Amino acid sequence: MKQLAAAVLLAGVLDGAHAADKIAVDVALTQATLIDVASGTRTKGQSVLLKGDTIVAVVKDAELKRYAPRKTIKLPGKYLMPGLWDTHVHFGGGEALIEENKQLLPLYLAHGITTVRDCAGDLADTVLSWRQQIAEGKLAGPTIFTSGPKLEGLKPMWKGTIEVGSPEEVGKALDKLQAMKVDFVKITENTMTSETYLAALRQAKERGMRTSAHLPGQIPLARAFEAGLGTVEHQSYLLRATTPREAELVEQFTAGKLTGREAMRLSLESYDEATARRAFRHMAAQGTAVVPTLWGSRITAYLDQESHYGDDYLKYIGKGLRATYDWRVERAAKDGPEAIALRHAIFEKSAQLLPLLQQEGVSIIAGTDAGFLNSFNYPGQALHDEIALFVRYGLSPQQALQSAVVNGPRFLGKLDRYGSIQTGKAADLLVLDADPLADIGATRKIRMVVSRGEVHDRARLDQMLDDTRRKIAESQ
Repeated sequence: MKQLAAAVLLAGVLDGAHAADKIAVDVALTQATLIDVASGTRTKGQSVLLKGDTIVAVVKDAELKRYAPRKTIKLPGKYLMPGLWDTHVHFGGGEALIEENKQLLPLYLAHGITTVRDCAGDLADTVLSWRQQIAEGKLAGPTIFTSGPKLEGLKPMWKGTIEVGSPEEVGKALDKLQAMKVDFVKITENTMTSETYLAALRQAKERGMRTSAHLPGQIPLARAFEAGLGTVEHQSYLLRATTPREAELVEQFTAGKLTGREAMRLSLESYDEATARRAFRHMAAQGTAVVPTLWGSRITAYLDQESHYGDDYLKYIGKGLRATYDWRVERAAKDGPEAIALRHAIFEKSAQLLPLLQQEGVSIIAGTDAGFLNSFNYPGQALHDEIALFVRYGLSPQQALQSAVVNGPRFLGKLDRYGSIQTGKAADLLVLDADPLADIGATRKIRMVVSRGEVHDRARLDQMLDDTRRKIAESQ
């Protein structure tokens, strides 16, 4: 008996010594098929090891014995890919709606979106605070990159802007944004002069600041690209790139003889694919990307056919935010048959530009325009609708995935941290029940979300949704 006891003790000592040799990690994800979005390849037999908010190793399953994970999650038959990015969202509606906006954060995580890019609203200070709290683990939500307040001209229609009346004032505005440590600069064209707009692009580029913008009708598109525009927000702006009559349209718009919608109509009537391809090649050469926001555009275009007031998802949207939807609905309701037909045509032709943009080398970045003001464009769900449209209008599932996983980090200069499952990358991951490279609809079949290393299984994701629904119901 003494010999047996001694043997057991010795075995325990040896096991302890072996355990001490192992590398401690927090989580091991094993037995899943790994999806490399950039290359479009699938890999089996590898495990992903997480420590804190970082992937510390990707190893063959046989090498797992070298590690001592606190938790091992076996995922046979599942697919593991990086978390999704929605690169065009909005938080806003005034201080009275801060809490309703905050309730949108778990909706993103529950739909596999681990990062968002906030493209300005009227709650800049609040969003900057959320960005910090989320980074410190004090608030649940997707990682936030934000522009802070947008740049606009004097007396703009949009609230929460920095008004810039001349090129000389651009520097002070950029100083303010840099002091706020924004991640990029958002520029809109409602009242900004052409001279100031181009100066903003050039000065931001000189400072190493990335820019996203709407496109003013009084500036040829090529000039904006050449001035350093980082991303065109909303693909319909690019219709003007498809007509040999662009110079004429710019001249008439500048003279006040043409509205934006009329310019789009004339662009459709004079559409020329060769012209479009040349413009897109030039756009790509200048390094300008596009965030199409097709889903939001489609909703507005087809409000005459599809009422969304019965949408089940409205149970997750506060009444204050829902009220901000009315302005687009009411405006669309005033359109007659010709205007409605034009809405449809503008959307369809804009969407059909996707494969041309892809073929000519323009980076396509997925973003939804979800948030306040944009009717029935639901945070979380909308990104899946967006990339489904990308495939419907000509992209492959892999290209659609790249738009939501790789191209956003590339624009922000963050590929060293995001965009793939590799050692040193962020522990932002999505576990799916089906293969997204085979069917883009698989991104909706979410089994688990890992955000900054924290594991949210299906039950926890469902609880997030239920908690949001309950809070909204209690606030009615």
